[in-house]
Amino acid sequence: MRVLVVGAGGQLGRELTGLRGHAHELIGLIRAECDIAQPGAAVRALQQYRPDAVINCAAWTKVDAAETQPADAYRANAEGPRLLADACNAHGVLLCHISTDYVFDGTATTPIPEDAPTSPLGVYGASKLAGENAVREAAPRHQIVRTAWLYGQAGPNFVVTMLRLGAEREELKVVADQHGAPTWTGHLAPALLRLLDHGIPGTYHLTNSGETTWCDFARTIMQAADLRAHVEPTTTAEYGAPAPRPAHSVLDNRAWRALGEAPLRPWEEGLHAYLDQRTAAQSTDPHPGNPREQ
Repeated sequence: MRVLVVGAGGQLGRELTGLRGHAHELIGLIRAECDIAQPGAAVRALQQYRPDAVINCAAWTKVDAAETQPADAYRANAEGPRLLADACNAHGVLLCHISTDYVFDGTATTPIPEDAPTSPLGVYGASKLAGENAVREAAPRHQIVRTAWLYGQAGPNFVVTMLRLGAEREELKVVADQHGAPTWTGHLAPALLRLLDHGIPGTYHLTNSGETTWCDFARTIMQAADLRAHVEPTTTAEYGAPAPRPAHSVLDNRAWRALGEAPLRPWEEGLHAYLDQRTAAQSTDPHPGNPREQ
């Protein structure tokens, strides 16, 4: 299967296009090569590369900045996916669109199934939900994949930030009242290819197994990286981020399991594998890049 990955400069896109040992032909396009929010860009890419499937990793992911730049967030997260879905539908191409746990309001107390009502709290989540709806309306052959707390490659992400701050400071304050499932791109990316192989349209949740808080995640990072910074819990209200966050966004990967697939590995295993990969990469390149996709 020939798979076109748009948004290939981001964490997940880079992971996908770097995968080895599979039967797919992966073609990655960064935003400079294909800005899906630019009219005609997606059509030209599909005509040039003639893929069997497209994975859309392009997104505006700056959650706080979305509150003051909603037009930019909606352009990347809603208008771009709509244009891409139109193009995929016209060319008979399966579209796998990456979405987020932020489409939920965080009031759940148990893992959230794929068919749970959506109710985003902020602009970022609302723009991603608008993108989901645009894909559903425009492309019947779609797979919408919600993931959460994603990290991979060189970042930017929470793990990279904690590693830097843990090396610089003796104490860190990290939010302890938000619950989720940290997800490593190294586990998510190959699962997406398996999902394409199934070819079954619908909405899927895909995260590493288990759950934690940002505070406990940070503590695990410190321990795994042998950093001595003390992690002190704080609340979302005390932290005072501009954008609201869901307090509980653990996703139930029910539709994935219904395909006969095993749950993704526990989040702790993902973290250790990521840190091992990062150490190996830094041993060959002491100054890794830090690109950001949209």
